[in-house]
Amino acid sequence: MFNRKTRTPEYQLVGDETAVFETSKGAIRVALDCEGAPIHVANFCELATMGFYDGLKFHRYVPGFVIQGGCPNTRDMTCEQVAAGLPGPDGQPGTGGPGWCIKEEFSTNPRNSHVDGALAMARSMDPNSAGSQFYFCLGPQHNLDSGYTVFGSTLEGKDVISALRAGDEIVSVEIVHEA
Repeated sequence: MFNRKTRTPEYQLVGDETAVFETSKGAIRVALDCEGAPIHVANFCELATMGFYDGLKFHRYVPGFVIQGGCPNTRDMTCEQVAAGLPGPDGQPGTGGPGWCIKEEFSTNPRNSHVDGALAMARSMDPNSAGSQFYFCLGPQHNLDSGYTVFGSTLEGKDVISALRAGDEIVSVEIVHEA
């Protein structure tokens, strides 16, 4: 299990951050919501620029609900091991994080809407327990609006998101600036 210490990211937002995910199924471009979820966006950008997400696998797929990734426990696992739900050398996929947590923003984000293709942070029962794990919505999931922070909306690649399954790789996540 990872450290539950709440941390404020050091990454300085410019305000026009876009995340470009390269996956084993193709590319996804996501506009990040710097205004509505600045802590989540800064945390995600900080991790992405460190290369934290590179080589991780998506570990959870629930048809018509979400595809989830960002657990470092998947780094040293094969795609087949993750897809089979096996434990890895660093622990069970879905239980790892960066070593810290961030404060929730679902209660303050005016655009916190789990629409199709929304990018949001996963967490445990504690509202302030998000760290590195994220998910893409596979269709609208408005039942999550009052409990999970949305921090991005998909611009391109919804077809890729729909094709992702547990075991598929996050090749890289690059943060670019688009006006």
